[in-house]
Amino acid sequence: MDSQLCATNRLGVVFFPAFDWAISPTHPEREERLLYTRDQLQEEGLFDIPGIVEYRPDFATPAQLKRAHFCLPDVGSVSTDSHLASAGAAITAARLVLEKRQDKAFALARPPGHHSMRVVHGNRGFCSINNEAVLVEHIRDHCPHPDGRPLRIAVVDTDVHHGDGTQDIFWNDPHTLFISLHQDGRTLYPGSGFPHECGGPGALGRTINLPLPPETCDSGYLYAVEHAVLPILEEFRPDIVINSAGQDNHFTDPLANMRLSAQGYARLTKALNPDIAVLEGGYAIRGALPYVNLAICLALAGLPFEDVREPDFDPERVRQRPEIGRYIAQLCDQALEIFRHSPKNPSEGRESDGYWTRRRQIFYDTDMLRENQQEGWRLCADCSGLGRIETESDRVARSLCVLIPRHGCRRCRAEGIALADSADKSGRYAHVLLLDGDLKEKG
Repeated sequence: MDSQLCATNRLGVVFFPAFDWAISPTHPEREERLLYTRDQLQEEGLFDIPGIVEYRPDFATPAQLKRAHFCLPDVGSVSTDSHLASAGAAITAARLVLEKRQDKAFALARPPGHHSMRVVHGNRGFCSINNEAVLVEHIRDHCPHPDGRPLRIAVVDTDVHHGDGTQDIFWNDPHTLFISLHQDGRTLYPGSGFPHECGGPGALGRTINLPLPPETCDSGYLYAVEHAVLPILEEFRPDIVINSAGQDNHFTDPLANMRLSAQGYARLTKALNPDIAVLEGGYAIRGALPYVNLAICLALAGLPFEDVREPDFDPERVRQRPEIGRYIAQLCDQALEIFRHSPKNPSEGRESDGYWTRRRQIFYDTDMLRENQQEGWRLCADCSGLGRIETESDRVARSLCVLIPRHGCRRCRAEGIALADSADKSGRYAHVLLLDGDLKEKG
């Protein structure tokens, strides 16, 4: 790499490869996943460039995980030290930016997390702990807006799979905008992420899904970013932008059917200009990840990335068909309409006794668990509303999770505390968990 280079944006790369952890020795989410990335970054001299610094993560604490999740039966049952380190890498990245030690940060860590929902009984989609959600809650706990208003945070998920876990956690949070660009759920796991999924009763229009057709290439992704994502971000005016930087939409990835290149990732990153990026999926461990991660780092640092090329890249082979471009243009128009003129009610569930309720069956495909869940959000004119979730799985008997939202009104707060206390005394539930959004995690 050019020895005269100097980063335009100071970049902190928080690297945690988890070389001693895998779902199984032959599973896509295994030790070797970042091995070749490590070699590539060192061979290219990335950390010799002034302004780019490598960091090791701090471990996230169980208390920090419980700011984002209801872990059943407890945190230790659904996470390992590697999960604590990966979530800690995301927190470390946030600290680097928020404490102004770096301009940008990239949590280049595994295991991934964006399929992990608010309630966690086990591992689904290779995910147990949602690193971005833990990161968001840490930011809100430790970096309040100087004006006292809620921070406006945008999470843009560019993984090939729909970020259903992140969507679930922020489904009823009006201060967090979640945008997911992913391969159409009719053709890929987890089978969700359609435009009509646009948020809960207290946050309609704060969830935006762009399900892209299989074989979408660089130009299709960039069109979606330029004609939908960036206009929505401009209107939302976030204080912080986080990119869930999945890399499994690469044209060589074995788990999906998209055609993004390392150059496409770099241009996508440059256009989004996130404050913090967090690695998610990506399973072409030799042919894609080393080049994509290098390109993303260069783009975040504001450096030239045009020389980064995969060995087998052929522009003609990955070109998308014209009809895909036309479909994406219509999808972008639809996304803008949903954001600007959201529907009156969520697409899922119904009103019942002053709550918006929905029933769901959730399958944990990695651990082969089934969860039954009944979720309700109090319809409140003064805040986003109290949340209550009854849940049971093959592993955990019926339990109650109560969520008092950040900036919750007095009535929702009092009702939430009373509900948890009554449920605990009733003996009807194996576990009763209370998450109070305004009782900040310490330390």
